[in-house]
Amino acid sequence: MIHPYANNNLAVRSVFIIDLNKKVKLIIVYPASTGRNFDASLRAIDSLQLTAYHKVATPANWKNGDNCVIVPAVSNAQIPELFPKGHKEVKPYLRVTPQPNL
Repeated sequence: MIHPYANNNLAVRSVFIIDLNKKVKLIIVYPASTGRNFDASLRAIDSLQLTAYHKVATPANWKNGDNCVIVPAVSNAQIPELFPKGHKEVKPYLRVTPQPNL
């Protein structure tokens, strides 16, 4: 892929993460002058796999094993069944739980 304003000899570097159903889940595009961060790609894969099976979201700077955010679609009544490790309510719309798959 060549960026329209880049030197024609330099490629834009792109990372595509595709799930088992051949659906693109994430695209990260870097200019040729910027190195890719393999740890960031692994973090994204960990997050995508976790959030595909559990009703959580991962906050900025999340690492595998850190607390997760319970998605707003989960009611307070569902939390004990879905998250038996407990949770902390920071705000009514921001509820945090230990990573459910560990």
